[in-house]
Amino acid sequence: MSKKKKKPYYPNNWKAISSSPPEWFDSIPFDVFMDWKIGGYEIPSSIACIIREHNLKTGKVSEYVYQRPSAAKNKCIEIMDMGESEFLVCDEEQIHHMTPRHIDDYDEEHDPFA
Repeated sequence: MSKKKKKPYYPNNWKAISSSPPEWFDSIPFDVFMDWKIGGYEIPSSIACIIREHNLKTGKVSEYVYQRPSAAKNKCIEIMDMGESEFLVCDEEQIHHMTPRHIDDYDEEHDPFA
């Protein structure tokens, strides 16, 4: 019986950062922060797509990184066919939030595309 290898511990400096005085950090307005972190995201040119899946039954979150769009498309189809997860698809241009929704659950009165 073989033992699992333990992942190496990579120390971080959270204690040093949390004990630093607030004046060491520049303050920015919320809208600037949102434009910078949410609207200004960048993924490396070697990455075509990132998919983050949240399984609604188990609560498990998984992340998948793809270099080829066709592989990412296949993963999206696989997640949609299972029908138990919501997921985010992030590429160089935009972010899509996909949720499982059956045709029977569709409400014509609240159709955003009508």
